[in-house]
Amino acid sequence: MVRILRKYFPVFLLLIAGISVVWAINLGTLPPADFVFNNGTEVKTIDPAKATGVPEGRVINALYEGLLRSVPDGEPDELGRTPTKPKAVAMADSYQVSEDGTVYSFHIRENANWTNGDPVTAEDFAWSWMRFLHPETASEYNYQLFYVKNAQKFASVDLHIGDPVEVEMDDRPVSGQMFPRGTVRRGTLLELIQPDDDEEHAEEGGDDGHGGGGISGPALFVVEFPSGDSTEIQVVTTQDPTDQAIQSLVDSYHGEQDLTTITSVQHVLFDFDHVGIKAKSLHDFEVTLNSPTPYFPELAAFYPLHPVHRGSLEKHGDREFTKPGFIVSNGPFVLRERRIRDRLRLVKNEHYWNAESVALNSIDVLAIQSETTSLNMFLNGQLDWDTKPPNTLVPMLRDRDEFVSTPFLAVYFYRINTSKPPLDNPLVRQALNMGIDKKSIVDNIVKGGQVPARSLVPPGMNGHQSSFCGEYNPQEAQRLLAEAGFPNGKGLPTIEILYNTADSHRDIAEVIQQDWKKNLGINVSLRNLEWGTFLDTLRIGDYMVSRSGWIGDYADPNTFLDMWVTDGPNNQTKWSNAFYDEGIERAKYEPDPAKRMEIFQQIEQKLMDEQPIIPIYFYVSLNMVNIRVQGFSANLQDVHPLHLLSLESDGAED
Repeated sequence: MVRILRKYFPVFLLLIAGISVVWAINLGTLPPADFVFNNGTEVKTIDPAKATGVPEGRVINALYEGLLRSVPDGEPDELGRTPTKPKAVAMADSYQVSEDGTVYSFHIRENANWTNGDPVTAEDFAWSWMRFLHPETASEYNYQLFYVKNAQKFASVDLHIGDPVEVEMDDRPVSGQMFPRGTVRRGTLLELIQPDDDEEHAEEGGDDGHGGGGISGPALFVVEFPSGDSTEIQVVTTQDPTDQAIQSLVDSYHGEQDLTTITSVQHVLFDFDHVGIKAKSLHDFEVTLNSPTPYFPELAAFYPLHPVHRGSLEKHGDREFTKPGFIVSNGPFVLRERRIRDRLRLVKNEHYWNAESVALNSIDVLAIQSETTSLNMFLNGQLDWDTKPPNTLVPMLRDRDEFVSTPFLAVYFYRINTSKPPLDNPLVRQALNMGIDKKSIVDNIVKGGQVPARSLVPPGMNGHQSSFCGEYNPQEAQRLLAEAGFPNGKGLPTIEILYNTADSHRDIAEVIQQDWKKNLGINVSLRNLEWGTFLDTLRIGDYMVSRSGWIGDYADPNTFLDMWVTDGPNNQTKWSNAFYDEGIERAKYEPDPAKRMEIFQQIEQKLMDEQPIIPIYFYVSLNMVNIRVQGFSANLQDVHPLHLLSLESDGAED
């Protein structure tokens, strides 16, 4: 087969050349960029607090910059992977850690500026992290800051009697816009009035994962505010005081407070002044953690924690402030133009603190979904970097000088919506897993050296011993399905597999569709959506089984495991397990590395036993890179900062 493909490869390229010509014409009249790469899809957002995907991360890391940067540091290993390390070569020019490992003190460099000339300050980080954690922002990554003292209480509206609270009044300057906020008053929560069935939970303050422990539903908050030399008590609610549910609380109340006057407010939250995030001065930023967190520097370099410009966001609103002409950023590049379903044009930021080291003056970020078209454009010299060549052609590309590939910290898996019968039955989920021939997918579909996966955490990471789900065994899968009440698949509804538009995802889904039909007698339908719609559909749970992937945010098992806690924003399977949630919490505070890894092994086994997810394979990076590109190095996270890249000169003519 490979010999046939090699023979007709030039003809194949000619047949699709017209596609790339059309694409090139669509680029319009902008002058050529110094560097062009395909990002694989249209980015859903470039707001750091709201992004979750790899395509978004590539762009955000070019436009914004956090406290630290993860940059190459050290010699390549035996697989050619260059180590990366978070370093103070970003908005912070130094940082110190307290002796007990819980307090990080960052110094913001004094020559750091926003693109409009404003200085970048510690307050920019404090405000941006407040916005990131704010429940109305609804960041899917907000749990990355739950290591910070009281951050989870603020984000989850986890309130108890005696807590300091901040009350945002219902007087926002711009209707329908979160920022600027309304008047914020600070006080103490004296009493929390909820329906009887919520009182026990509120008193216990149960912590059900990243999203639990919070107040939802009708509630009245009795708050004591300082007022000059005395205090005043107000009863407030985040709902309409005339709402029937609120009136029911008033009617059934037998306490001492006067509920005659109830004020409607926007939010009642744990007081952010008591969260471990402080701007100590113009250039000194302090973060206090709940317990030592060795990988916190990696989080400080992670793109969701990059700051945004408060003035720009408050002026234009959080839906408009990232548009060309409005955006004010602090990274090595500026967004000059955005053409939907076409490209982003980035240009060098002359206000960047280290602008003299940035070699590229302009970058085009293309949004080509077809892997075949993207490769053809690379081979025709229209791309300098193809981020995802077609799996079917990898055997032919492997020997080319432009091919860059290595194992990295990532897993390809399927999510299962455990709220949809019969997928709520673990036996059915286990059967689905054991009915997939993963080795066949690796050998015949992806073909890039990927390894079939029976665990979520990639092997060999930081001393972690993986726990496993069942191996490929159609007979055992049939037995499990029969035990669940569906012999030979009888009685099962059609199962739909959701995937985002890409040739490789379609090919894998088709193989799994065939496996489940052949091995289990299950009818399977396929649904593909473009990237942004796919993410929204996954978030709201409008799916049965969905293609997914996860790249480690840092080199620790926690980055793969902590997303599956109850109501975690990135869980998206509706799966909940108390043993698992407790294990994640225990691991946060366990000082002994060996015991911590033992906890991770136990909870990963629980995940693999209950199977809200099906691991398919561990990724290898697949990149086609112009041989003139300098500064591109294979690494564990397949992250390639654009500001470190340059192009080798063609040289002068003889």
